[in-house]
Amino acid sequence: MAPSIWQILIVAVLVVLLFGRGKISGVMGDVAKGIKSFKKGMQDDDTSTTSTKRVGEPGDDAVDVTPTAEKKDA
Repeated sequence: MAPSIWQILIVAVLVVLLFGRGKISGVMGDVAKGIKSFKKGMQDDDTSTTSTKRVGEPGDDAVDVTPTAEKKDA
């Protein structure tokens, strides 16, 4: 059973009375800033991964640190 328009309006009025219009708009502004920061971070991540050099390319000075399994005789 879906909520009727009256139930939605009553809940909306209660939320406005409890939190006030200023606090709700402040929370929505914070959510919008968070979304913008997330999108900017994703764009920065995309640009940084395309500009990085892959391991094993010519001129790579990286050292292979793959762990080796050696057994010691006791």
